[in-house]
Amino acid sequence: MSDDEARPADTRRLPTLDKTEDATGTAEDATGAAGGAARSGPSEAATDTGDGGRGGRFWSARRVPAAVVALLLLAAAGLLLYDVAAVRAHHSSMAWRRRLAHELATRPLDSTWVLGAAALAVVLGIWLFVLAVTPGLRQVLPMRRSVPDVRAGLDRAAAALVLRDRAMEVAGVQSVRMKVGRRKAKARAVSHFRELDEVRADLDASLGEGLRQLGLSRRLGLTVRVRRPKKG
Repeated sequence: MSDDEARPADTRRLPTLDKTEDATGTAEDATGAAGGAARSGPSEAATDTGDGGRGGRFWSARRVPAAVVALLLLAAAGLLLYDVAAVRAHHSSMAWRRRLAHELATRPLDSTWVLGAAALAVVLGIWLFVLAVTPGLRQVLPMRRSVPDVRAGLDRAAAALVLRDRAMEVAGVQSVRMKVGRRKAKARAVSHFRELDEVRADLDASLGEGLRQLGLSRRLGLTVRVRRPKKG
């Protein structure tokens, strides 16, 4: 009997490759659909925000000043309450309270100590008022809002480090000092070869693109200075 006669007539090809191809196609379709959803998601969210992607500065919690003021007020109130309770219990008041009452009753208003204490109180009041009405966190730069109810910020030191690394990639740059402020970024570069104008133009282009890629809500101004290294 030959091999052809021994082989069954209803022999069918195993569908392994077909399933693999189907699974691959399904995975690619799913990946493509997920990629399309990921690409379309941020743009739609950015459109729904309605604020143009702009975000205000972050507000500081002011934990240290608040804790200091609370502790001072608590200590003063506790000491005064203890002295009042002692007087009500037919004990003599504390010496500092008698001295303070005597000074307030006898010292004139144009005295140096009175004017100094008033000036100190005014300065402390202005300081507390400024802390209450200003946002603080000057080191954090707000980023564009692409998703509703989600805010992001970038530390100024981190932004300066990113821009510095980008500036060091420009041909002819030996060293760079980068400073990022709230409204402007300043770069001071040292170039040991190439023309200074060419290096400055490349730095303007590279750092300008770097500022755009940072994704800040407010585009920072850019100042670039290039010089030759000092001769030792």
